[in-house]
Amino acid sequence: MNKNIQIHESAYVDEPCEIGDGTKIWHFSHIMQNSTIGKNCNIGQNVVVSPNVKLGDNVKVQNNVSIYTGVVCEDDVFLGPSMVFTNVINPRSAVVRRDEYKTTLVKKGSTIGANATIVCGITLGAYSFVGAGSVVTKSIPDYALVIGNPAQQTGWMSENGNKLNFNNVGEAVCPESKEHYRLENNRVSKIS
Repeated sequence: MNKNIQIHESAYVDEPCEIGDGTKIWHFSHIMQNSTIGKNCNIGQNVVVSPNVKLGDNVKVQNNVSIYTGVVCEDDVFLGPSMVFTNVINPRSAVVRRDEYKTTLVKKGSTIGANATIVCGITLGAYSFVGAGSVVTKSIPDYALVIGNPAQQTGWMSENGNKLNFNNVGEAVCPESKEHYRLENNRVSKIS
């Protein structure tokens, strides 16, 4: 491992695993074997990263999150406090389903709010935004804002995390970054 990594003395890091430069791992966290964590990540307190999980660069994991085998987070993902991933559709204590783990892909720049639940086997589109406490049961598109149980799309978000208000010709400007977005065929793209 690289010497630029900060690992609190109460954390456990199993070997082998990959941890990128500038990553910080805080109190009582456990990084399990064969996991990959990118550069400049922040792994909060009481976090479990299960075997074969992949986290990109600059991923922020808040306290009390378990990231189970089958989860892939691309760069710049934010996982809010106590949010939950699943990795089996129909778990039973008496039935071993380790060979049935589903892949969940969290694409670049996505945010998952506190206490949200992400049902396995879906994709959260790039820069999507899952509101706190939501239960996401199906894939969501890039830039989508979803809330509720089950989560329903209520709008669109910019790459900076601001709600986009599209005009009658399908254009919006992020109030923070001033970047322009277009909405066509229920898909958002950044145009400048």
